[in-house]
Amino acid sequence: MKSLPQQVSQLFDRHGPLSTIEKFQYRPQQKTMAEAVAEALTKRHHLIVEAGTGVGKSFAYLIPALLESLQNKRKAIVSTHTITLQEQLHKKDIPLLFHFWGDSFQAALLKGRHNYLCPIRLERALRHADSLFTSAEYNELTRIHHWAVHTQDGTLSDLDPQPDPKIWQHICSEAFFCTPQRCSRCGKCFYHHAKRRATEAQLLILNHSLLFLLLAGIEENLDSNSSTQGYLFTNDFLIIDEAHTLENVATRHLGWTVSRQSLRATLHRLFNPKTQKGLLPFLRLAEPIELVKKNLQSAETLFHSIDSALQKQTGNEIRIHHPDFVPDIMRLPLTQLIESLRLHAQEENDEDNQADLNQFVHRLLALREGISQFLAHDKPDHLYWIERGPAWDQEIKLNAAPIEIAPLLSRLLFKPDHTTILTSATLAPTPHSLDYFVQRIGALHHRTLQLGSPFHFEQQMRIFIPRHMPDPSQDSYQEALAAWIRYFTAQTQGHAFVLFTNQRLMQTIAEKTAPFFAKKNWPFLCQGTGMTREKMLQTFKKQPHSILFGLDSFWQGVDVPGEALSNVIITRLPFPVPDQPIVQARCEIIENRGGNPFSEYSLPEAILKFRQGVGRLIRSHEDRGIVCILDPRILSRPYGREFIAALPQCPVEILEDQIPLSHD
Repeated sequence: MKSLPQQVSQLFDRHGPLSTIEKFQYRPQQKTMAEAVAEALTKRHHLIVEAGTGVGKSFAYLIPALLESLQNKRKAIVSTHTITLQEQLHKKDIPLLFHFWGDSFQAALLKGRHNYLCPIRLERALRHADSLFTSAEYNELTRIHHWAVHTQDGTLSDLDPQPDPKIWQHICSEAFFCTPQRCSRCGKCFYHHAKRRATEAQLLILNHSLLFLLLAGIEENLDSNSSTQGYLFTNDFLIIDEAHTLENVATRHLGWTVSRQSLRATLHRLFNPKTQKGLLPFLRLAEPIELVKKNLQSAETLFHSIDSALQKQTGNEIRIHHPDFVPDIMRLPLTQLIESLRLHAQEENDEDNQADLNQFVHRLLALREGISQFLAHDKPDHLYWIERGPAWDQEIKLNAAPIEIAPLLSRLLFKPDHTTILTSATLAPTPHSLDYFVQRIGALHHRTLQLGSPFHFEQQMRIFIPRHMPDPSQDSYQEALAAWIRYFTAQTQGHAFVLFTNQRLMQTIAEKTAPFFAKKNWPFLCQGTGMTREKMLQTFKKQPHSILFGLDSFWQGVDVPGEALSNVIITRLPFPVPDQPIVQARCEIIENRGGNPFSEYSLPEAILKFRQGVGRLIRSHEDRGIVCILDPRILSRPYGREFIAALPQCPVEILEDQIPLSHD
């Protein structure tokens, strides 16, 4: 029998079996990647692959993974950055492989537990709606009930528009309520059905957030028979797509967050003094109601004192350097409430009521420990910071996260005699080395591979850079920026992404350019105006001549092939915000060891994001378009040469004209 690399090589040959799939195109880069993945699986070593746009990396890792799983009984776990990308793999890419393997393999998709509806909790909420909900909330509950009758997967992705979060919390799957024993009663538990399929399938598709919750033991184990011999299952391997997001996702999910709103919402689910609704009035438990009132008062006092302590601080994210900057006045009232709920749960005869009370005990314990650990500041290897929302929102979030993620990732992902494969179209700030990426994620001394794109960029795209743009720090920059955006969008009759790094600047430029777009009758979409990212993308693709103003989430993970996107405008070079706590902490580590934070961190991060933004334009062999860079620092500063070197090999035109005045 041929080895796995030999089988894969034959499949990906120019006239191999894969060529019978509709729209399959032979790409030598794809074949090289697939062979490298097969070798890594066979030899049980780790592999990091940067595969340029158009390589077809999904097939390059899916096919070797499935062959390895079927032939050697190893579970393949594929993780993507978002649920949207999970569903794209599951619904678009994997069905094509049934052409070869038919029903001989199973692929399953699993999301975080709270994405799934719990039919028992929904039925219970409807039955006791008078005690739990206002009339407006009941109307929302009824809408969800109508959807629940027809939905196949029972997840948020299938529900449009998205539900009120306050209502969803009452009816989604919860660990202490939705046990296999209880949920077997209804025969339609969406989460446990998905979990069972995940256990049985040869190929499991997760998202990065869920992956790290599982690896860290925050989410319950998927496999009761698993051991330390694997990642999530006894004999498995990992493939992490969109791996450029790995460091930031892991940092967030290996730490913790407690917010004013999450604490208040949890207490209000027990008892809301304004509406007199909640679980405790329904159960006629008077003593815990008084304790909830006490906790609500203590919570307001705590967060008011935090707000007062930060009055002299500027910015929305403030790093906290010392413990006990305010007293922990929540621990005692939360403990009293937890003990009261635990006692009533023990005395409760109704199984569902008992499960609800135990669920709140679990949730309040997590909130109590999160607040106490944040204020105690007792993990020297962690970063502590506070996020403040706008004044009208009054939101305050307490955050903690490990400062250096590489040692943690090294232990979690890069075990000896295991296989983790990391891939993305953009992993490196330079086309010559992946050293920066592997250092950031603790993957030193493992095999790396960089594969260019099969696209002909020199024929498919042009880049324009106006020489005389004012510096972003100058007052005249905004007027010049608006003028050039009007000019360049006119060249392509819309069909443009305009990428920003700052929300306030985006809103200002939106006000200056919206009348021009309206005069042209071009649909104008601006992030932050109430439409979800997915809805914005759908609208952009469907409506000709659209203009989309977007922030961070539109620089990456967005795929708009065809004429709909013919123009990407980059307003500023995307340097990390220097006063963000995580950026500060990472730069301090470099500085403390005698390094240069700008050249070793800020510049590589900016170039990576810059490459991702430019990469939105050409998504297929047929695409054509322009990229316009409106930050003069790319020409005026020495580091600008590194940004230009990171661009695809295509014509770059420096425009010597002054600010354009006419756009018609």
